[in-house]
Amino acid sequence: MSGDVLSQPKATVLVVDDEAAVRRVLVMRLQLSGYRVICAEDGEQALELFHSESPDLVVLDVMLPKLDGFAVCRRLRAESCVPIIFLSAVDAISEKVAGLDLGADDYLPKPFSPKELEARISTILRRVGRGAAEIESRELPTGQGVMRLGELVVDTNRRQVTRGAERINLTYTEFSLLELLFREPGEVVPRAEILEQLWGYPPRGAADLRVVDVYVARLRGKLEPDPRNPELILTVRGSGYCSQRLGEIAATA
Repeated sequence: MSGDVLSQPKATVLVVDDEAAVRRVLVMRLQLSGYRVICAEDGEQALELFHSESPDLVVLDVMLPKLDGFAVCRRLRAESCVPIIFLSAVDAISEKVAGLDLGADDYLPKPFSPKELEARISTILRRVGRGAAEIESRELPTGQGVMRLGELVVDTNRRQVTRGAERINLTYTEFSLLELLFREPGEVVPRAEILEQLWGYPPRGAADLRVVDVYVARLRGKLEPDPRNPELILTVRGSGYCSQRLGEIAATA
């Protein structure tokens, strides 16, 4: 019995790329790391495999036949919070921001190091799985695994956010960012620290820190009554972001 348990893959990864060489390398490397790997060579096949195989994470090329990666991501986000890592031969900040704006969890330009991709996959899956459990076990400001942010109720046990009877859908990364910012209300969290804690790598340039800005903007867009004049998540210029203290939020709600 123990041998069967040890032989089970730790997660299923869907690799979507129209280059056969890229698929072969990733299948070999990821299988050696213990993952179950399934592959698609175009966007339509990717959606079919996603619905039939229910992968734990998707590695998605941007330039694909039939349906490009952005369109695939948009459709997946309409129904799922599955982690998505974009791959692209275009290493431009504008394209990176476009992918993250659609709800991707990370973006890796081609050519890339398979070892770096493995590290990013591991970081995201750890955050989604054991990482989420570790955060839930910490003592939170309001106790009992629930934070009240004005009209918002954040249930860290179920990883859900509601406003009245309305549920606000957050991706794994967005929810993890919310938890990180409100772990110590009122304390400034540098952008570099956010990047390292949520994405697992230090910033190597402005484009990496831009990832954090995009996700903060996404979170504000879902949580703030007026995202252009945020009340929950504040910008500390030249440093990072901080959340309002819970008492201050209650007073202004």
